[in-house]
Order: sequence, then C-alpha cells, then structure tokens
Amino acid sequence: MPRLKKQLIVVGDRLLIRPEEGEERTNAGLYLPQTAVAARQAKGGWVVSVGPGVPVVNPMDMMDEHWGETDGPHEPQPRFMPMQAQEGDYALFLHKAAVEITFEKKSYLIVPNNAVLVLMREGFNTEAPGWEGNSN
Repeated sequence: MPRLKKQLIVVGDRLLIRPEEGEERTNAGLYLPQTAVAARQAKGGWVVSVGPGVPVVNPMDMMDEHWGETDGPHEPQPRFMPMQAQEGDYALFLHKAAVEITFEKKSYLIVPNNAVLVLMREGFNTEAPGWEGNSN
C-alpha cells in the first residue's frame, strides 16, 4: 500500500519558519555558540509557508437578511487580509512568541504575524538611485 504524503497547512495569520541553525558571528568577528544565541530575544529564519492572513468580515454580509430566502441559508465567502511575508523571505521575529515543532525529522517554528519584527527579501536594492526609504 503506498504511503500518503503529509503536508503542513499554516492557518490564520501565522508563518512556518525554518530556523537559522549553527553559530552566529559578532561584529568583532567572534563566533558565538548556540547556547549564547539562545539567550537573545530575537531569532531569525527562512519563511517556508504563510497562512491565508487575518479573517475579515464583509460589512455587507451582515446587512443581508437571509430569513426570507427559500433556497436555504447563504454562507458568506471567507475573506482574508493578506500578510506581508512571502515564502523565501528571511524573517527576524520575537523568539518567545514562536512554537517549535518537528515534522518529518525537521525542526520548524510557527510564528504569529505580530511577532515578526522585519523581513528581508531578495531582489530589493535600497542603494538604488531615487529610493529614500523611511527616514522618520
């Protein structure tokens, strides 16, 4: 009998992140062991999967009166506010908010969207002429 393929499906406003492993290097060039890195409040990793986002209610669905319809109750279509994170982004997030799981012998972290501090995405050049960024 063939074995069924398992898949993780991220729900809500959460991210599935593959944590960065190994030693980290300080600005002075010193390598820190994993025990020293674990004491930090922020942690980084690569976004593997993204949930659909925050559920949003359409106000017009609440205004409709369905009690007069003869074809049964009308179910409103779910809507979600999409998240900024995308698969392949590097995320820096609050370590305390993450939940560690193991799936098929690999470690992952489930991180809520509100714990993400910053995202790094390939292909964006802040040094490009004309880009002034947020200098507030």
